[in-house]
Amino acid sequence: MSDRKIGIIGCGNMGSAILASFVESRKVLSYNIWVYDVSNERLKTMKEKYDINIASNSVELAELCDEIILAVKPDVVEKVLSEISNKISGSKILISIVAGKSIDYIKRFIKADAKIIRLMPNTPALIGQGVIAMTAEGPIEDDEFLHIKELLTTLGLVVEVDEKYMDAITGISGSSPAYVFMFIEALADAGVYAGLPRDISYQIAAQAVMGSAALVLKTGKHPGVLKDMVCSPGGTTIEAVRELERNGFRSAVIEAVISCVKKSKTL
Repeated sequence: MSDRKIGIIGCGNMGSAILASFVESRKVLSYNIWVYDVSNERLKTMKEKYDINIASNSVELAELCDEIILAVKPDVVEKVLSEISNKISGSKILISIVAGKSIDYIKRFIKADAKIIRLMPNTPALIGQGVIAMTAEGPIEDDEFLHIKELLTTLGLVVEVDEKYMDAITGISGSSPAYVFMFIEALADAGVYAGLPRDISYQIAAQAVMGSAALVLKTGKHPGVLKDMVCSPGGTTIEAVRELERNGFRSAVIEAVISCVKKSKTL
């Protein structure tokens, strides 16, 4: 359990997920957490639900807290960084989950010797099943880095990476839940076409995807090997795989990720 004060600027989906995971896991006590958001209604909800502290603005939060989590949209990050720049120094750690914004970008606004951690989470972190890529720069001590990493495990799998991989991780992890949701939706629609009730179709499709992912992770087998285990000679599955290949399924996924990575580099 940490006694350091943690502040969260931005209480959207991800900021709220981080707040919830810290409080519910009791890794951080609520009286050590401060939050700020432009929405007073959202702040009121967070206060009522988690009994945390509300900062009047981002500057006050940065002044009061030891670890500041920046969970705002890319289009407002410059404004927020400019506001808090004079408060991020010494032992304070700035943790950014802002998509597409590198540590070098952040350092344009923050003092050169600042301790900066950059994260790329994805939305399954909302239920503690996310992937959180993590990289750091500045005079961060090993114990400080490990402390932050341990806090983040409440959100899911934490993977330490070189920052140069962050755009690629955005493509295959940060944004990929949207692709998977589309796949689940398409599976369910096909089930409805084949006669299944929609609620049952969604349940089965989602469970099939979750179970297949778990099988990859648990067995350590190549996805192609697991696919071949399902494809009997002349059977129904290989017929379906043939149609997926004929319609460019793999290529569509690869090109989607490449486009996502390119966009991430321009943010």
